[in-house]
Amino acid sequence: MKKIALALLSTVILAGVYSFTGVTSTKDVVTYKVDAGKSKVDWVGSKKNDFHTGFFTVKSGSVQVNGGKVTGGEFVIDLANLKVTDAAGARLEGHLKAGDFFDVAKFGEATYKITNVVYSDDTNATITGDLNLKGATLPVSFKAAIRSADDKGLFAEAFFAMDRTLFGINYGIGNIAKDVQVAVHLYASK
Repeated sequence: MKKIALALLSTVILAGVYSFTGVTSTKDVVTYKVDAGKSKVDWVGSKKNDFHTGFFTVKSGSVQVNGGKVTGGEFVIDLANLKVTDAAGARLEGHLKAGDFFDVAKFGEATYKITNVVYSDDTNATITGDLNLKGATLPVSFKAAIRSADDKGLFAEAFFAMDRTLFGINYGIGNIAKDVQVAVHLYASK
């Protein structure tokens, strides 16, 4: 479950991935502000005979867009206020916030900075960036769908698995899966 939470956090950071690059337009770069009220990173962590669900909110961030294409971005994920959405509720939240998992007393936030965006077509891209989670900074890449990047705003989403152990979250290995399933939902406007 904690692996899932870590993976979700990574997903939130990956939400930054939504700001894809690879633009060849000569238009000016426009910065969109992330809508913290609508953006979030959902996670699913599994163990031998069960699973847990929850989410992290995106605390703040910005996305750079050039010619309707994401070219960069930075995001802050609120780890300290992680939420468990299944019956395990507050008990599991407390454990995920402790040192076995996210240690939010020391690391209350995670950050993701987009370093590269490569579009495969008009709405799909591979986003690469640096995720700082629990004091470790590692490259994280994922495929994302950019549903829009126009005057009305930007909506992007990504679904991927993240290995929590890469960030030193090793609790329950053998019982709790290393990979956490992450879904990033990012809303931003000018």
